[in-house]
Amino acid sequence: KKSSMSKIKLIQAASVCASLLPLTGAYAQTMNKADFKANKTRISADYKTDKAACKAQTGNARDICQEEAKAKEKVALAELEYSYTGKAADRNKVAVVKAKTAYEVAKERCDDLAGNGKNVCVQEAKAAEKKALADAKMSQEIGDAKKDAASEKTEADYKVAHEKCDALAGEAKASCVTAAKGKFGKH
Repeated sequence: KKSSMSKIKLIQAASVCASLLPLTGAYAQTMNKADFKANKTRISADYKTDKAACKAQTGNARDICQEEAKAKEKVALAELEYSYTGKAADRNKVAVVKAKTAYEVAKERCDDLAGNGKNVCVQEAKAAEKKALADAKMSQEIGDAKKDAASEKTEADYKVAHEKCDALAGEAKASCVTAAKGKFGKH
């Protein structure tokens, strides 16, 4: 009779613990290593083709073409890295690379101008870069705030789960606490 009571309490504890575990969200899909390498090779080949096409041009048009080819490659590599890792830091890196490469291309285009017109062009390009970098920084800070909030929510959920376990006793309580710790990463 005592054995069946222990089993009932254990089943009740397991039921309580199971009710504490929220559904897990889907994780960001990332590509596999082979696809990553294949795409990296493709980006490199595209860059070589784009750069070779620039040889047909002369003067600043050639310089602009080469800068655009470099920018296209850098952005594609940053986007590939983000697609591969799915990390917020890599998403932010894409925004930074886009801002910096757009500035480099714009600055090269300004070389066609002279005097005050060139100075204004360069200043406009620099201002656009600063705005884009500020947007990237703001997005990163918002991401960090979201991460902090998620951590606080998880901690609150863990405290609730642990408190619910306090209603149990013995092996059932220990089992419940272990399940809560496992779920909320409190090893």
